Amino acid sequence: MRELAQKWKRYGYRRLTVLLRREGMTINVKRVYRLYRQEGLTVRRRRRRKVVSWPRGEGLAAPAHRNERWSMDFVSDTLASGRTLRTLNVVDDFTRECLAIKVDASLGGRRVTRVLERLLQRRGRPGLIVTDNGPEFAGRAVDQWAYGRGVRLHFIDPGKPVQNAYIESFNGKFRDECLNEHWFVDLSDARRTIEGWRRSYNQERPHSSLGYETPEVFAASPYGSPAAPCVPAGDSTATTTATAAPGKQQNNDLTTPGGLT
Repeated sequence: MRELAQKWKRYGYRRLTVLLRREGMTINVKRVYRLYRQEGLTVRRRRRRKVVSWPRGEGLAAPAHRNERWSMDFVSDTLASGRTLRTLNVVDDFTRECLAIKVDASLGGRRVTRVLERLLQRRGRPGLIVTDNGPEFAGRAVDQWAYGRGVRLHFIDPGKPVQNAYIESFNGKFRDECLNEHWFVDLSDARRTIEGWRRSYNQERPHSSLGYETPEVFAASPYGSPAAPCVPAGDSTATTTATAAPGKQQNNDLTTPGGLT
């Protein structure tokens, strides 16, 4: 467990439990939790700056299948030289797969369309893409691309990132587990490190909202197939609505010991 905690420094005991079970160990989450505390491996939570609370309007319904809705956003960081870098992050809101992280010093509207076009050719057309009102997304280049491909764009209200919650959640993990853990020498180093993290996120990282499956495993399952609903018809164990991710009903033994949160 120490070796796994050293490799995945920002993973808590639940994800470490999943990784230990992948290695063939039969172990109870309560025992992992006890050892986790005894070894002093508890992850220190980084405090987030408080923001003004906005009244929330009616949001979009949760996606029910792959490629129904993508989200994209920009994240900024700095190199060792002090030079700014930007990343364009694209996520499938249903499977939680990170489809792309484009890294460069500057990313305009035309660069955004090239990334989206490559994803469309490789993965298929999304029904909807959710973004903020940044000039790169609201400009002519992205608008013309979306119109020509039959893709709808949905812009969130200004100052309300909660309306794009899927990508905001991903951005938090991306910053906590990748950007804050590495010091990039140059753009090449940043591209190499970030792409490695993206692949690990999709292929290795247990995702709590997917029943601690990885996004790629979930996408390959019947639930994650292009036309499959989240909850199978006739499933007597399904107690959530059809738009809730099935993973939330699974792996109930990964709850916090003692009712802690």
